[in-house]
Amino acid sequence: MRYTALLVGLLWLTGMAKAQNNLDVKIDNIKNDDGELLIGLYADGHNFPRKTTDGRIVKASKDGVTVSFHDLIPGLYAISVLHDENSNKDMDQNKIGIPKEGFGFSNNARASFGPPSFDKAKIILHSKDTLISIDLRYLLSKK
Repeated sequence: MRYTALLVGLLWLTGMAKAQNNLDVKIDNIKNDDGELLIGLYADGHNFPRKTTDGRIVKASKDGVTVSFHDLIPGLYAISVLHDENSNKDMDQNKIGIPKEGFGFSNNARASFGPPSFDKAKIILHSKDTLISIDLRYLLSKK
């Protein structure tokens, strides 16, 4: 009985140690202070970029924004960012599907006719704190 309790305690502590990693995401090239940034964290390529593992919504700032994800387990992740200038929680597009709002992905992976693959956007979170930078892209200028 004591052995089982000790084993469970050690497994719990090991799990806690593995999940003490932080990912800081610095977002630059934000066109203006309008609206919000929708930041999605993905731990699964099958759900990228549709269903987030975690997410943040922060006020947009043309001076740049940094958001943090805490207590992550080391592994593969990807990030997507949308500058939701009108705060409607959706990527606005023109009639032929070109985004009207800024967006970006981890590794500054390029989107062409849709989002990049998880493999192009994935980052490796080791057992330490990690900082990545994402530059937003705007395909259409606001008139």
